[in-house]
Amino acid sequence: MRCMFTSQKLFDDDLPDVRVGIGRGTGRGVVEESIRATATGNVTVYDDPQRLVDDLVGGRIDAAVRGDMSSSKVLPLLKKATGVSSLERLVLLEPRRNKLIFMAPVGIDEGWTVEQKHDMVRRALALMGRLGAGSRVAIMSGGRAEDKGRCPPVDRSIDDADELVGILRSEGVDAYNSQILIEEAMAEADLVIAPDGITGNIVFRALHFIGDTRALGAPILNIDKVFVDTSREKLDYSDSVHLAMRLCGVGR
Repeated sequence: MRCMFTSQKLFDDDLPDVRVGIGRGTGRGVVEESIRATATGNVTVYDDPQRLVDDLVGGRIDAAVRGDMSSSKVLPLLKKATGVSSLERLVLLEPRRNKLIFMAPVGIDEGWTVEQKHDMVRRALALMGRLGAGSRVAIMSGGRAEDKGRCPPVDRSIDDADELVGILRSEGVDAYNSQILIEEAMAEADLVIAPDGITGNIVFRALHFIGDTRALGAPILNIDKVFVDTSREKLDYSDSVHLAMRLCGVGR
């Protein structure tokens, strides 16, 4: 049986001494409480999204965490500053306390083509390898194989999943079409690829906000800076800060 990768293993070693910025967009006090829980003096709170992005890109901080800052305010600034047209996010989820799952796409405008999802898998596996995680990939689709013919969008998602699995296997990746069976994908795979960004976002929100799944945050894959995206509804950002620190230690 494979040794499961967990958040405990992720944070087992001492975290590097790096400078982290975290965004504050509300007066809830969650950001401040999270900083106290990180037990480090190298975390700075930012109320200005432009300054957070400028300091990250300019190297005045080593990593950034969105915190409860508005995504519509900070993410467009980050895209512009890093020169990308879209952001690719990989969320770390722990639905069971004995296994950490990586999942993408989770942004509603992400992962809408086979090419985009292939790029996400490639970048995600590279990051997961540096962290010491496993590498089995479940490619989801909108139905079972026998459902073909019932609905054109479902047919396309099944065909796309088969195509992506074929590409990945030709590259030596341990990938398979998990169909719509997310419960099996979460148990068997290390990386779960949703059919599209809307589906991935709904899965994330259902697991985290309804199913009490721990969500460490979503590192952005396609920029050369460490930025961990988070939900404004999260009640504790200390694990997201620790994740940002760990990512600084493993490189890009």
